[in-house]
Amino acid sequence: MKALFIGGTGTISTAIVKRLATELGWEVWLLNRGSRSDVVPEGVHQIICDISDEAAAAKALEGMEFDTVSEFIGFTVDQVERDYRLFKGKTKQYIYISSASAYNKPAANYVITEGTTLANPHWEYSRNKIECEEFLMKKYREEGFPVTIVRPSHTYDERNVPLGVHGKKGFYQVIKRMMEGKPVIIQGDGTSLWTVTFNKDFAIGYTGLMGNRHAIGEAFQITGDETLTWNQIYQTIADALGVELNAYHVSSDYLSAVGDKYGFDFEGSLTGDKSVSVVFDNSKLKRVVPDMRTTVRFDQGVRIALDYVLSHPECQVEDEEFDLWCERVISALEESKRYI
Repeated sequence: MKALFIGGTGTISTAIVKRLATELGWEVWLLNRGSRSDVVPEGVHQIICDISDEAAAAKALEGMEFDTVSEFIGFTVDQVERDYRLFKGKTKQYIYISSASAYNKPAANYVITEGTTLANPHWEYSRNKIECEEFLMKKYREEGFPVTIVRPSHTYDERNVPLGVHGKKGFYQVIKRMMEGKPVIIQGDGTSLWTVTFNKDFAIGYTGLMGNRHAIGEAFQITGDETLTWNQIYQTIADALGVELNAYHVSSDYLSAVGDKYGFDFEGSLTGDKSVSVVFDNSKLKRVVPDMRTTVRFDQGVRIALDYVLSHPECQVEDEEFDLWCERVISALEESKRYI
């Protein structure tokens, strides 16, 4: 079996490429700009090309056909329209990575299935994903374009620690605050439900859909089975660090209001996603991919991630702007208590 990944070196796709190449025996090709060649497994073929240059991509792909084409960096409808032109008649399956954030916020039921309405008024990223899905499914209905939609939720790897509130430079400043005994901001009261999935587990579900005729024309969400509150997520991280958690709870609406002028899109990432309780019903995926299961619990996965991050200085990206913002938010809220 022959697969092409558009991208292929990100948090999710790296685990999938590795599983295909080293465990399942697929012939794997990556089309990307070659900026992370160090994570590409031996034997995987690379086409160094910027796919946004459609003419150059068409030339680089000339004469090639694939069993599966996997799109990991398609965020707007013009990008999937380009893919449709490039791969129509050249692949037996086109798998599009959408997002579980596309589900209605808040949904009518906290238990999320693939049939949950798609609508997110809070986050343009999610609305763009919905538009991409609609275009691709229209092409499937009208022309038989062999699309499969995949909706991940919060997926992480050994280089990332899942959090609800962080700055533009990522998660590390929150970890640093924990280690220094500083208060860390958790959205809401921390009791909303969430699911985090280690990328190795996500790869089990995803590769089971590749080349699977029952996946054509269908959408699947892929997440782990473990559901935690945000308080439990942060406490698990603190436990792994061996520190006491100093949690400071702030409403998502307040975070959105005071974060906007600093360029923190908390309306999208919190109100439109992480502040809403969700429990994913993965029974549809498991009917099609019986091997899908959680093999890495969060307490295990976060220790893997922290061990890696704390032993690799390049992952320890500090964010002074976010750190100062946290202090301002906490100080302002503490000061307001004096007037009530």
